[in-house]
Amino acid sequence: QLVEFGGGLVQPGGSLRLSCEAYGTDFSTYAMGWYRQAPGQQRELVASITSGGSLNYADGVKDRFTISRDNAKNTVSLQMNSLKPEDTAVYYCNADPPPNLKTWGYLELWGQGTLVTVSS
Repeated sequence: QLVEFGGGLVQPGGSLRLSCEAYGTDFSTYAMGWYRQAPGQQRELVASITSGGSLNYADGVKDRFTISRDNAKNTVSLQMNSLKPEDTAVYYCNADPPPNLKTWGYLELWGQGTLVTVSS
């Protein structure tokens, strides 16, 4: 189970920090990520971090967003700076198990989503 925290209303240029807590298993071997879905748009990857710490960012958030994870606490966070109105969306936490766990039936997990609204 994944539970997100930290969404809300922020003015353009402001910052927010999203957190995702994972429950039920050891997520240290999972790739973790943040996705977002704006109204009328498809869900898109924002940022991801592998179990080894490799990072990937969508082009539109590079240099503004930072993803991090704390395996001891089973959490993944997304620090969002210099927010823009186009960052407005529901943000979802994602946990993708490694191939060896997938063969045992472990499934990709999604949080319930947290709304981020960037508006003056």
